[in-house]
Amino acid sequence: MSSLALILIVFSALMHALWNLLVKRSRDKTAFIWWMFCFSGAMFNLTLLFVPEPFPPLTGRILLLGLAGAFCFVGYHLFTGRAYRQGDLSLTYPLAQTSMVYVPVWGIVLLGERLSLLGAAGILLIIFGAYCIQLRALSLSEMLRPFRSLSDVSVQAALAAGFVYSVGSVIDKTGVMDYHPLYFTYLLVMFMFAIMSCNLLRPSQRGRIATEWQHSLPLVLLSGPIMMGSFISFRYALKMAPLSYAVPVRQVSLLIGVLIGVLFLSETCGRIRILAALLILAGVFLVRLG
Repeated sequence: MSSLALILIVFSALMHALWNLLVKRSRDKTAFIWWMFCFSGAMFNLTLLFVPEPFPPLTGRILLLGLAGAFCFVGYHLFTGRAYRQGDLSLTYPLAQTSMVYVPVWGIVLLGERLSLLGAAGILLIIFGAYCIQLRALSLSEMLRPFRSLSDVSVQAALAAGFVYSVGSVIDKTGVMDYHPLYFTYLLVMFMFAIMSCNLLRPSQRGRIATEWQHSLPLVLLSGPIMMGSFISFRYALKMAPLSYAVPVRQVSLLIGVLIGVLFLSETCGRIRILAALLILAGVFLVRLG
């Protein structure tokens, strides 16, 4: 992985952690995410007015990739939301990270990527660190606890979130390789906004949008550029780096999220989180070397 790709992924991870913080501070999460996409989409349209190169010709394949990717990422948000609302975070969160198990497999099988020994070891460390970061104890029984609750609806939703995100990542990688990353990101954002609008603009739901606007206006205004920065930087990095490396390395957002929680939200940082953070950092270092 090149230094530029790594820098872009770390920047994207920082922006990702920041917009997740904004979502946590909002009241109605679904309505806030809609506003976030609304503002980032508006900023995107304004930005494209000043881009000198014309919009590349669209093909049916690119439109289909953008739409399919949008459905996957919206599905990921819906599944994770359901998992976190109905289940214990220490039970559901690790399973929502299982996308990183699938992504290297898809990269090798579907995209023909090859992993070095150091790179593969780094991915395993990142996966283990991301899995452990919300566990209550470092013991075999605690690590296996999520898998002993497979009949739980929240656990099933978390597993579905991980799988759907991994499929979306493959579509994402294919899209930025076949099309300009800036414009493919634009298609993703606009398609995701349209899909979420179909849900929230129903007559029975419209009050949620106005209420969240009144409650979280400063957060909404901040969210647009933050989300736009996260989306664009990661797609440019994805064009330069193998999918198998890019998605796991982006998990440094977990470390940033922990730091934000400790520094700004008065959250505790126990030994498990410290160890998980060190594992993720070591994994990123090995991926860079590999």
